[in-house]
Amino acid sequence: MGVAIRTAGDGDRELIVRLLDEAFQDDPVSGWVFPGDEYRRTTHHRLMAAFTDVVLAEGRVDLTEDGSACALWMFVPADDPGHGEEQPDEDGFARMRRAVDPDNERVELIGRLTADIHPSGRAHAYLWMIGVTPGRQGEGLGTALVGSVLDRCDREGLAAYLEASSERSALLYRRLGFEPAGEPLALPDGPYMWPMWREPRTTG
Repeated sequence: MGVAIRTAGDGDRELIVRLLDEAFQDDPVSGWVFPGDEYRRTTHHRLMAAFTDVVLAEGRVDLTEDGSACALWMFVPADDPGHGEEQPDEDGFARMRRAVDPDNERVELIGRLTADIHPSGRAHAYLWMIGVTPGRQGEGLGTALVGSVLDRCDREGLAAYLEASSERSALLYRRLGFEPAGEPLALPDGPYMWPMWREPRTTG
């Protein structure tokens, strides 16, 4: 569809944080981590900033040229135990909680739970998050962002992994070749997350 995409740099940090904050205000998992509209509006951006900093430092952020959508990727080696070499370890989850929202145990818990279900033993591209500004959702921007990396995965024979935060997004990812990877993750007293894995497609 001719979406112009570029790799983001440190100078794009504030744009990315703002975009993710707006895109995930109504997301079921964000609503579980930060229950209550006012609480979420005033606190959620801190977690998005922490995620953005990790991926800018250790992964890759793809950004549409007009700044309306972004995708956060980590490239995980086969011997990595979970979310990427520099993703917070056991103590790191607690450090992130202290930095983001010290009294909110769910900030720490979401990291531990998703790390527990993250596949290991095979190198893969991990789609950590993808956000589209609310006014532009449904235009295919997310599909274009993900598709550009999946094309590279196919060329290089690299698998891909993600956790879908809604049934609607899980259906979208299935159209891109992802399949369920085990049972859905039931967040305590909260929504489900759907781990999904995509084998590289052979070309030619």
